[in-house]
Amino acid sequence: MRKLIIAIDGPSGAGKGTVARAVASELGYRHVDSGAMYRAIGWKALREGVALDDEAAVAALADASLIVVSNARVLIDSVDVTREIRTPEIDRAAAAVARLPRVRAILVAVQRDLGAGGEIVMEGRDIGTVVFPQADVKIYLDAAPEERARRRAQDPSHSGGPAAVSEVKTLLTERDRSDTTRAVSPLYAAADAIVVDTTRKPVQDVVKEVLEIVKGSGLGARG
Repeated sequence: MRKLIIAIDGPSGAGKGTVARAVASELGYRHVDSGAMYRAIGWKALREGVALDDEAAVAALADASLIVVSNARVLIDSVDVTREIRTPEIDRAAAAVARLPRVRAILVAVQRDLGAGGEIVMEGRDIGTVVFPQADVKIYLDAAPEERARRRAQDPSHSGGPAAVSEVKTLLTERDRSDTTRAVSPLYAAADAIVVDTTRKPVQDVVKEVLEIVKGSGLGARG
């Protein structure tokens, strides 16, 4: 059977990570969280005292870094940063470095190499529009702002602990503004993407819906 490239995009809190991992597991495909790469670069920049708005310096840092993203771990230069990159501080750092065109060019090249052979479910904000515009299946997950904020507020890996929904909603609004207005690779649904609203839907139902879309593409899964 043909080895598919499945792109799952959407804003923070829409359920990309959970759904992408489950879909990849069901298909026997590799799951790659492209956002973890930007988080890892943001983490390293902060650690080394590199200004997040210094495009040349951050790009040089990204170019010299070895990032390994697996289903379970995120490594940068052999350092396991899986937990360290899931904090509000790194959320902001990732958003900052993601606005830098030279950094995006470096990481997009890495992402394309990872998915070149297919059998991959890659999630992010520009997978179906920039990284793999030729992806076999494109999904755009979305949800109501209040729902997205509630999910993030209840997720200690992102909120850093119990957080007020209103506070998290403000942070998500800022991230949405950054993602949708950046000059390079802004967040939006590709014209040929299928939009799935995850508001008030159990995860298993969303996963089932995405798998049905994959099957409906007529390409099938790995045999």
